[in-house]
Amino acid sequence: MEILSGFFEYWTESYASILEYTYEHIAISFTVILLGISFSIPLAVYMTKMKNNKIKNMIFNIANIFQTIPPIALLAVMVPIAGIGFAPAVIALFLYSLLPLLRNTYAGIESIDPEIVEAARGMGYSTLQSLFKIELPVAFPYVMSGIRVSSVYIISWTALAALIGAGGLGDLILAGIGYNDQFMIFTGTIAAILIAVLLDLILGRMEKRIYGSS
Repeated sequence: MEILSGFFEYWTESYASILEYTYEHIAISFTVILLGISFSIPLAVYMTKMKNNKIKNMIFNIANIFQTIPPIALLAVMVPIAGIGFAPAVIALFLYSLLPLLRNTYAGIESIDPEIVEAARGMGYSTLQSLFKIELPVAFPYVMSGIRVSSVYIISWTALAALIGAGGLGDLILAGIGYNDQFMIFTGTIAAILIAVLLDLILGRMEKRIYGSS
């Protein structure tokens, strides 16, 4: 009970700074997620239309290399390139978001039976009509799976962005380690988990609603 009352007292006294850290965390992670979706999904769709397998493999290999670099190392590499703060954190985390979005979108469209696409063309659908009315709706669960996986990873890894001065809940966790303050560490960790879980729930509901209606 003493721990709970101390935890409650900490939240009461520090809620303004907790909200500020949370806002910074959401700003970084949501910027990365939106950039990743805007870049990776159109690229993956374009790759399904490519005839050159060497270029496709090269794109996947590059995205795979970024995924294998430890997050803390990639953030450190960004410091001499882009300085410290928001921008290098967004660039580093954006590179991490590429692979799950690319692979899932590509796999979703490639899994469609070619006869379905041929039938759409036989009905007079243009390439764009076939893409938006047949291929993307059928591949939608794969695409959403990539978005959900990537989003949870990015929200978790955004905590490391505090190491290069980008702020967010990682700042709260690092300060807690520095002051040996368990309330600060628990608050930063729990808040990051809650953001990830809530976003995953929202995306899951969106997926059911959109896929159900389609």
